[in-house]
Amino acid sequence: MYDIEARHIIEALRSGVPSRAVGQYFSEARPRIMREISDRLDSVCDAGKSSGMIISGKYGEGKTHLLNTVFNLAHSNNMVVSYLSLSKETPMDKLYLVYQKVIQNTYLPRRQQPGFMQELEKISANSPVASEMLVYVLQQLETDKLYYLFRSYLNTEDSDEKFLLQADLEGDFVANAALKKIYRRIFNETVKYKVNFTKTKHCGDYFKFMSHLFTLMGYHGWVILIDETELMGRLGKKARLNAYRNMARFLLPERCPENTFSIFALSASYTEDVIEAKHEYENLEAVYPDEPEPARTVLDLLVKAPQLVPLTKEEISSVLGKIQDFHGRAYEWTPNLSPASLTESTQSGGYLLRTKIRAAIEFLDQLYQYGKAGNTTVNELGEETFTEEVPLLDE
Repeated sequence: MYDIEARHIIEALRSGVPSRAVGQYFSEARPRIMREISDRLDSVCDAGKSSGMIISGKYGEGKTHLLNTVFNLAHSNNMVVSYLSLSKETPMDKLYLVYQKVIQNTYLPRRQQPGFMQELEKISANSPVASEMLVYVLQQLETDKLYYLFRSYLNTEDSDEKFLLQADLEGDFVANAALKKIYRRIFNETVKYKVNFTKTKHCGDYFKFMSHLFTLMGYHGWVILIDETELMGRLGKKARLNAYRNMARFLLPERCPENTFSIFALSASYTEDVIEAKHEYENLEAVYPDEPEPARTVLDLLVKAPQLVPLTKEEISSVLGKIQDFHGRAYEWTPNLSPASLTESTQSGGYLLRTKIRAAIEFLDQLYQYGKAGNTTVNELGEETFTEEVPLLDE
Protein backbone atom coordinates (compact mmCIF):
# COMPACT_ATOMS: atom_id res chain seq x y z
CA MET A 1 0.00 0.00 0.00
CA TYR A 2 1.25 3.48 -0.81
CA ASP A 3 2.57 5.78 1.92
CA ILE A 4 -0.29 8.18 2.78
CA GLU A 5 2.00 10.75 4.36
CA ALA A 6 4.33 10.69 1.36
CA ARG A 7 1.34 11.18 -0.98
CA HIS A 8 0.26 14.18 1.10
CA ILE A 9 3.76 15.69 0.86
CA ILE A 10 3.94 15.28 -2.92
CA GLU A 11 0.46 16.71 -3.49
CA ALA A 12 1.23 19.70 -1.27
CA LEU A 13 4.46 20.36 -3.16
CA ARG A 14 2.74 19.86 -6.52
CA SER A 15 0.06 22.43 -5.69
CA GLY A 16 2.55 24.96 -4.40
CA VAL A 17 0.42 25.46 -1.30
CA PRO A 18 2.64 25.78 1.81
CA SER A 19 2.26 22.92 4.25
CA ARG A 20 3.34 22.37 7.84
CA ALA A 21 4.05 18.74 6.98
CA VAL A 22 6.43 19.82 4.22
CA GLY A 23 8.20 22.09 6.68
CA GLN A 24 8.67 19.11 9.00
CA TYR A 25 10.43 16.97 6.40
CA PHE A 26 12.37 19.64 4.50
CA SER A 27 14.05 21.50 7.34
CA GLU A 28 17.76 21.13 6.54
CA ALA A 29 18.01 23.95 4.00
CA ARG A 30 19.40 27.36 5.05
CA PRO A 31 21.16 26.09 8.19
CA ARG A 32 22.59 29.53 9.02
CA ILE A 33 19.29 31.35 9.52
CA MET A 34 17.76 28.27 11.13
CA ARG A 35 20.57 28.25 13.71
CA GLU A 36 19.82 31.89 14.53
CA ILE A 37 16.11 31.16 14.86
CA SER A 38 16.80 28.09 16.98
CA ASP A 39 18.97 30.22 19.28
CA ARG A 40 16.18 32.80 19.58
CA LEU A 41 13.70 30.06 20.52
CA ASP A 42 16.13 28.73 23.12
CA SER A 43 16.44 32.25 24.58
CA VAL A 44 12.68 32.33 25.07
CA CYS A 45 12.47 28.80 26.48
CA ASP A 46 15.51 28.98 28.77
CA ALA A 47 15.75 32.64 29.76
CA GLY A 48 12.38 34.15 28.90
CA LYS A 49 13.98 36.66 26.52
CA SER A 50 11.41 37.97 24.06
CA SER A 51 12.44 39.19 20.61
CA GLY A 52 11.43 39.30 16.98
CA MET A 53 12.99 39.33 13.53
CA ILE A 54 12.18 40.07 9.91
CA ILE A 55 13.11 37.85 6.98
CA SER A 56 12.80 38.80 3.33
CA GLY A 57 12.96 36.89 0.09
CA LYS A 58 11.83 36.81 -3.50
CA TYR A 59 8.57 35.20 -4.49
CA GLY A 60 8.89 31.42 -4.44
CA GLU A 61 12.23 31.35 -2.61
CA GLY A 62 10.86 29.66 0.49
CA LYS A 63 9.75 32.31 3.01
CA THR A 64 6.53 30.49 3.84
CA HIS A 65 8.34 27.14 3.88
CA LEU A 66 10.76 28.60 6.42
CA LEU A 67 7.87 29.76 8.62
CA ASN A 68 6.38 26.27 8.49
CA THR A 69 9.73 24.82 9.51
CA VAL A 70 9.85 27.20 12.48
CA PHE A 71 6.26 26.20 13.31
CA ASN A 72 7.32 22.57 13.73
CA LEU A 73 10.51 23.47 15.59
CA ALA A 74 8.55 25.61 18.08
CA HIS A 75 6.02 22.84 18.72
CA SER A 76 8.85 20.40 19.40
CA ASN A 77 10.01 22.88 22.07
CA ASN A 78 6.56 22.85 23.73
CA MET A 79 5.73 26.35 22.50
CA VAL A 80 2.37 27.75 21.43
CA VAL A 81 2.38 28.89 17.78
CA SER A 82 0.18 31.41 15.99
CA TYR A 83 0.42 31.62 12.19
CA LEU A 84 -1.34 34.16 9.99
CA SER A 85 -0.98 36.11 6.76
CA LEU A 86 -1.71 39.80 6.50
CA SER A 87 -4.51 40.77 4.14
CA LYS A 88 -7.13 43.46 3.51
CA GLU A 89 -9.19 41.87 6.27
CA THR A 90 -6.17 41.66 8.61
CA PRO A 91 -4.14 44.86 8.10
CA MET A 92 -1.16 45.49 10.35
CA ASP A 93 -2.29 49.03 11.14
CA LYS A 94 -5.33 47.70 13.05
CA LEU A 95 -3.90 45.66 15.89
CA TYR A 96 -7.31 44.53 17.17
CA LEU A 97 -7.98 42.79 13.83
CA VAL A 98 -4.54 41.20 13.93
CA TYR A 99 -5.23 39.96 17.46
CA GLN A 100 -8.48 38.37 16.36
CA LYS A 101 -6.79 36.51 13.50
CA VAL A 102 -3.84 35.53 15.73
CA ILE A 103 -6.18 33.90 18.24
CA GLN A 104 -8.15 32.14 15.49
CA ASN A 105 -4.88 30.62 14.24
CA THR A 106 -3.22 29.64 17.51
CA TYR A 107 -2.04 26.05 17.83
CA LEU A 108 -1.07 24.32 21.05
CA PRO A 109 1.83 21.85 20.87
CA ARG A 110 0.95 18.48 19.32
CA ARG A 111 -2.40 19.83 18.10
CA GLN A 112 -3.31 19.73 14.41
CA GLN A 113 -6.22 22.14 14.76
CA PRO A 114 -6.18 25.69 16.15
CA GLY A 115 -7.82 26.56 19.45
CA PHE A 116 -7.00 26.65 23.13
CA MET A 117 -10.26 27.64 24.82
CA GLN A 118 -10.77 24.05 25.91
CA GLU A 119 -7.70 24.47 28.12
CA LEU A 120 -8.92 27.80 29.43
CA GLU A 121 -12.18 26.16 30.49
CA LYS A 122 -10.22 23.84 32.79
CA ILE A 123 -9.06 26.75 34.97
CA SER A 124 -11.17 27.03 38.10
CA ALA A 125 -11.88 30.29 39.90
CA ASN A 126 -9.81 29.30 42.96
CA SER A 127 -6.84 27.77 41.14
CA PRO A 128 -3.28 29.16 41.41
CA VAL A 129 -3.34 30.06 37.72
CA ALA A 130 -6.51 32.11 38.15
CA SER A 131 -5.14 33.93 41.20
CA GLU A 132 -1.84 34.70 39.47
CA MET A 133 -3.59 35.98 36.35
CA LEU A 134 -5.86 38.32 38.30
CA VAL A 135 -2.88 39.82 40.13
CA TYR A 136 -0.99 40.17 36.85
CA VAL A 137 -3.76 42.01 34.99
CA LEU A 138 -4.18 44.51 37.82
CA GLN A 139 -0.46 45.26 38.07
CA GLN A 140 0.96 44.89 34.56
CA LEU A 141 -1.67 45.99 32.06
CA GLU A 142 -2.57 49.48 30.94
CA THR A 143 -6.26 49.02 31.65
CA ASP A 144 -8.11 46.91 34.21
CA LYS A 145 -10.83 45.67 31.86
CA LEU A 146 -9.34 42.17 31.66
CA TYR A 147 -9.45 41.87 35.46
CA TYR A 148 -13.22 42.30 35.49
CA LEU A 149 -13.67 40.21 32.36
CA PHE A 150 -11.51 37.26 33.43
CA ARG A 151 -12.88 37.20 36.96
CA SER A 152 -16.41 37.21 35.54
CA TYR A 153 -15.50 34.44 33.09
CA LEU A 154 -14.18 32.26 35.92
CA ASN A 155 -17.22 32.75 38.13
CA THR A 156 -20.27 32.95 35.90
CA GLU A 157 -22.60 29.97 35.59
CA ASP A 158 -24.70 31.58 32.88
CA SER A 159 -23.88 29.93 29.51
CA ASP A 160 -24.74 33.05 27.51
CA GLU A 161 -22.44 35.20 29.63
CA LYS A 162 -19.70 32.57 29.37
CA PHE A 163 -19.98 32.57 25.59
CA LEU A 164 -19.92 36.38 25.42
CA LEU A 165 -16.85 36.65 27.66
CA GLN A 166 -15.02 33.90 25.80
CA ALA A 167 -15.76 35.65 22.51
CA ASP A 168 -14.17 38.78 23.96
CA LEU A 169 -10.97 36.87 24.74
CA GLU A 170 -11.00 35.70 21.13
CA GLY A 171 -11.15 39.26 19.81
CA ASP A 172 -14.88 39.94 19.53
CA PHE A 173 -14.71 42.62 22.20
CA VAL A 174 -17.68 43.09 24.50
CA ALA A 175 -18.85 46.63 25.19
CA ASN A 176 -17.70 48.19 28.46
CA ALA A 177 -21.28 48.75 29.62
CA ALA A 178 -22.21 45.10 29.00
CA LEU A 179 -19.18 43.89 30.98
CA LYS A 180 -20.03 46.18 33.90
CA LYS A 181 -23.55 44.78 33.95
CA ILE A 182 -22.31 41.17 34.00
CA TYR A 183 -19.78 41.85 36.75
CA ARG A 184 -22.37 43.65 38.89
CA ARG A 185 -24.80 40.74 38.53
CA ILE A 186 -22.19 38.15 39.58
CA PHE A 187 -20.45 40.00 42.43
CA ASN A 188 -22.97 42.70 43.34
CA GLU A 189 -20.20 45.29 42.93
CA THR A 190 -19.99 48.39 40.77
CA VAL A 191 -17.20 48.48 38.22
CA LYS A 192 -15.08 51.63 38.00
CA TYR A 193 -12.41 51.45 35.29
CA LYS A 194 -9.13 53.20 36.01
CA VAL A 195 -8.80 53.63 32.23
CA ASN A 196 -11.69 53.10 29.83
CA PHE A 197 -10.73 50.34 27.42
CA THR A 198 -10.83 51.04 23.68
CA LYS A 199 -9.77 48.36 21.21
CA THR A 200 -7.87 50.79 19.01
CA LYS A 201 -5.63 51.94 21.89
CA HIS A 202 -5.40 49.08 24.36
CA CYS A 203 -5.37 45.85 22.35
CA GLY A 204 -1.77 45.31 23.44
CA ASP A 205 -3.18 44.32 26.85
CA TYR A 206 -4.69 41.23 25.25
CA PHE A 207 -1.39 40.06 23.76
CA LYS A 208 0.26 40.51 27.17
CA PHE A 209 -2.59 38.68 28.87
CA MET A 210 -2.35 35.69 26.52
CA SER A 211 1.43 35.46 26.69
CA HIS A 212 1.34 35.38 30.49
CA LEU A 213 -1.51 32.88 30.45
CA PHE A 214 0.39 30.51 28.13
CA THR A 215 3.38 30.70 30.46
CA LEU A 216 1.30 29.86 33.53
CA MET A 217 -0.31 26.99 31.62
CA GLY A 218 3.13 25.38 31.36
CA TYR A 219 4.14 26.18 27.79
CA HIS A 220 7.69 27.34 27.08
CA GLY A 221 6.70 30.41 25.10
CA TRP A 222 4.58 31.84 22.31
CA VAL A 223 5.79 32.03 18.70
CA ILE A 224 3.93 34.40 16.35
CA LEU A 225 4.57 33.92 12.62
CA ILE A 226 3.27 36.59 10.24
CA ASP A 227 3.47 36.07 6.47
CA GLU A 228 2.71 38.37 3.52
CA THR A 229 3.96 41.36 5.49
CA GLU A 230 4.65 43.20 2.23
CA LEU A 231 0.91 43.85 1.93
CA MET A 232 1.50 46.78 4.28
CA GLY A 233 2.77 48.51 1.16
CA ARG A 234 -0.79 48.76 -0.15
CA LEU A 235 -1.98 50.75 2.85
CA GLY A 236 -2.24 54.52 2.86
CA LYS A 237 0.58 56.64 4.26
CA LYS A 238 -0.69 57.10 7.81
CA ALA A 239 -1.87 53.50 7.97
CA ARG A 240 1.59 52.24 6.96
CA LEU A 241 3.26 54.32 9.64
CA ASN A 242 0.82 52.98 12.21
CA ALA A 243 1.56 49.46 10.98
CA TYR A 244 5.28 49.99 11.66
CA ARG A 245 4.49 51.21 15.17
CA ASN A 246 2.41 48.08 15.75
CA MET A 247 5.22 45.87 14.46
CA ALA A 248 7.43 47.25 17.20
CA ARG A 249 5.27 45.44 19.76
CA PHE A 250 6.58 42.16 18.33
CA LEU A 251 10.11 43.10 17.28
CA LEU A 252 11.64 45.25 20.02
CA PRO A 253 12.44 43.27 23.20
CA GLU A 254 11.42 46.11 25.51
CA ARG A 255 7.97 46.26 23.88
CA CYS A 256 7.31 42.55 23.32
CA PRO A 257 4.93 40.52 25.48
CA GLU A 258 6.75 38.12 27.78
CA ASN A 259 8.18 34.85 26.47
CA THR A 260 7.40 35.57 22.82
CA PHE A 261 9.30 35.29 19.58
CA SER A 262 7.86 36.73 16.37
CA ILE A 263 8.88 36.52 12.72
CA PHE A 264 7.62 38.75 9.92
CA ALA A 265 8.20 37.48 6.36
CA LEU A 266 8.02 39.92 3.45
CA SER A 267 9.10 40.45 -0.14
CA ALA A 268 12.72 41.31 -0.81
CA SER A 269 11.58 44.28 -2.91
CA TYR A 270 9.78 46.02 -0.05
CA THR A 271 12.59 48.46 0.65
CA GLU A 272 12.83 49.58 -2.97
CA ASP A 273 9.12 49.50 -3.79
CA VAL A 274 7.74 51.01 -0.59
CA ILE A 275 10.28 52.46 1.83
CA GLU A 276 12.27 54.24 -0.87
CA ALA A 277 9.62 54.79 -3.54
CA LYS A 278 7.06 56.14 -1.08
CA HIS A 279 9.61 58.07 1.01
CA GLU A 280 8.74 56.45 4.32
CA TYR A 281 11.41 58.20 6.39
CA GLU A 282 10.24 61.59 5.12
CA ASN A 283 6.62 60.60 5.77
CA LEU A 284 7.55 59.69 9.33
CA GLU A 285 9.17 63.06 9.93
CA ALA A 286 6.11 64.84 8.52
CA VAL A 287 3.44 62.84 10.39
CA TYR A 288 5.25 62.16 13.70
CA PRO A 289 7.95 64.85 13.97
CA ASP A 290 7.99 64.76 17.77
CA GLU A 291 7.58 61.01 18.16
CA PRO A 292 9.32 59.13 15.33
CA GLU A 293 10.03 56.10 17.50
CA PRO A 294 9.42 53.20 17.40
CA ALA A 295 8.46 53.41 13.72
CA ARG A 296 11.94 54.63 12.72
CA THR A 297 13.60 51.62 14.36
CA VAL A 298 11.19 49.27 12.60
CA LEU A 299 11.96 50.95 9.25
CA ASP A 300 15.65 50.38 9.94
CA LEU A 301 14.96 46.72 10.68
CA LEU A 302 12.96 46.37 7.45
CA VAL A 303 15.78 47.85 5.40
CA LYS A 304 18.37 45.60 7.07
CA ALA A 305 16.24 42.45 7.06
CA PRO A 306 18.27 39.38 6.07
CA GLN A 307 17.29 38.07 2.65
CA LEU A 308 16.87 34.40 1.88
CA VAL A 309 19.50 33.66 -0.72
CA PRO A 310 18.90 31.01 -3.38
CA LEU A 311 19.83 27.54 -2.23
CA THR A 312 23.23 26.19 -3.22
CA LYS A 313 23.48 23.39 -5.80
CA GLU A 314 24.16 20.96 -2.96
CA GLU A 315 21.09 22.11 -1.02
CA ILE A 316 18.88 21.91 -4.11
CA SER A 317 20.21 18.43 -4.86
CA SER A 318 19.37 17.36 -1.31
CA VAL A 319 15.82 18.73 -1.58
CA LEU A 320 15.26 17.04 -4.95
CA GLY A 321 16.63 13.77 -3.59
CA LYS A 322 14.01 13.85 -0.85
CA ILE A 323 11.29 14.61 -3.38
CA GLN A 324 12.39 11.59 -5.41
CA ASP A 325 12.19 9.40 -2.32
CA PHE A 326 8.73 10.72 -1.35
CA HIS A 327 7.45 10.30 -4.91
CA GLY A 328 8.53 6.66 -4.93
CA ARG A 329 6.85 5.99 -1.59
CA ALA A 330 3.73 7.91 -2.60
CA TYR A 331 3.14 5.88 -5.77
CA GLU A 332 4.86 2.61 -4.87
CA TRP A 333 7.62 2.66 -7.43
CA THR A 334 11.40 3.08 -7.57
CA PRO A 335 12.52 6.13 -9.57
CA ASN A 336 15.66 4.80 -11.23
CA LEU A 337 17.60 7.95 -12.09
CA SER A 338 20.65 9.79 -10.84
CA PRO A 339 20.55 12.99 -8.76
CA ALA A 340 22.16 14.80 -11.70
CA SER A 341 19.35 13.72 -14.04
CA LEU A 342 16.67 14.99 -11.68
CA THR A 343 18.52 18.27 -11.21
CA GLU A 344 18.83 18.67 -14.98
CA SER A 345 15.08 18.19 -15.35
CA THR A 346 14.44 21.34 -13.31
CA GLN A 347 16.55 23.74 -15.37
CA SER A 348 13.68 24.82 -17.62
CA GLY A 349 11.63 25.71 -14.54
CA GLY A 350 13.64 28.84 -13.85
CA TYR A 351 15.61 29.83 -10.77
CA LEU A 352 12.87 29.90 -8.13
CA LEU A 353 12.88 27.07 -5.62
CA ARG A 354 9.11 26.61 -5.88
CA THR A 355 9.20 26.15 -9.65
CA LYS A 356 12.19 23.80 -9.47
CA ILE A 357 10.27 21.60 -7.05
CA ARG A 358 7.18 21.52 -9.23
CA ALA A 359 9.29 20.83 -12.32
CA ALA A 360 10.93 17.88 -10.57
CA ILE A 361 7.54 16.45 -9.58
CA GLU A 362 6.22 16.84 -13.14
CA PHE A 363 9.32 15.04 -14.42
CA LEU A 364 8.83 12.19 -11.93
CA ASP A 365 5.12 12.01 -12.81
CA GLN A 366 5.98 11.49 -16.47
CA LEU A 367 8.56 8.83 -15.69
CA TYR A 368 6.09 7.01 -13.46
CA GLN A 369 3.24 7.11 -15.97
CA TYR A 370 5.06 6.71 -19.30
CA GLY A 371 8.56 5.49 -18.48
CA LYS A 372 10.05 8.60 -20.10
CA ALA A 373 9.76 12.36 -19.74
CA GLY A 374 9.81 15.36 -22.05
CA ASN A 375 10.38 19.01 -21.17
CA THR A 376 8.67 20.35 -18.07
CA THR A 377 6.25 23.25 -18.45
CA VAL A 378 6.23 24.98 -15.06
CA ASN A 379 6.46 28.78 -15.34
CA GLU A 380 7.46 31.44 -12.82
CA LEU A 381 4.34 33.40 -11.97
CA GLY A 382 3.09 35.56 -9.13
CA GLU A 383 5.44 38.50 -8.80
CA GLU A 384 4.37 40.90 -6.08
CA THR A 385 2.87 44.30 -6.70
CA PHE A 386 2.28 47.16 -4.30
CA THR A 387 -0.12 49.12 -6.52
CA GLU A 388 -3.59 49.31 -5.07
CA GLU A 389 -6.58 49.18 -7.37
CA VAL A 390 -8.45 51.95 -5.56
CA PRO A 391 -7.32 55.44 -4.53
CA LEU A 392 -5.71 55.77 -1.11
CA LEU A 393 -7.75 58.18 0.93
CA ASP A 394 -5.14 59.38 3.40
CA GLU A 395 -2.23 60.02 1.06
